[in-house]
Amino acid sequence: MSQSTGGTRERIQAVALELFTEQGYEKTSLREIAERLNVTKAALYYHFKSKDEIVSSFVEDRLRRMDELIEWARSQPATLATRRILISRYADAMFATQQPSVMRFFEQNQTALKSLSAGLQMRDRMMSLANELCRGDESPAAQLRAALTLFAVHSSWFAVRAPDITDDERRRIALEVADELLAKIASEPTVDHPARGPLTRTGEQPGADGQPRSDAA
Repeated sequence: MSQSTGGTRERIQAVALELFTEQGYEKTSLREIAERLNVTKAALYYHFKSKDEIVSSFVEDRLRRMDELIEWARSQPATLATRRILISRYADAMFATQQPSVMRFFEQNQTALKSLSAGLQMRDRMMSLANELCRGDESPAAQLRAALTLFAVHSSWFAVRAPDITDDERRRIALEVADELLAKIASEPTVDHPARGPLTRTGEQPGADGQPRSDAA
């Protein structure tokens, strides 16, 4: 190949990502990637031995960014201000360079990614980020809100279908929705889970037998 090694790797990554998104990871072969690049399979193998290696290569930067965010969050107090900064920095990372294309790839190939090392690593990092977003509030509702906060950033690329919307507008909308979810984490009295104790509703107090009773009773 006439291009530099670094440039060739980037071309392979870009074309593979394009094909994986167009027709699916499982339906794309290394031969097809080589053909679209107009190179031999041997030349492709010089850089990547498998599709899994290609996927791992273009999520490495994303994993690194997520690790940095997780490390930063763990050093901060569990406050709403910390959560807001964390999700804002996460959005910045996800909207950078080719990350939007990577996000679309992950969204469209979730089944295949479950068995890939890159997919397993991404799941682990996502869980760690969600844990930091709800640290200080162990309620199931907080855990769900934290996960949905991250999903708000991801889904802005396929759920927001307004014509001519800019990346900045997508990011702003995603963070507005995320902030609505974050504002409720650690802001409400904890409601006992049925497995741990009685569940009470607004306007009810537990009676002597531990069961809910209405104030009006």
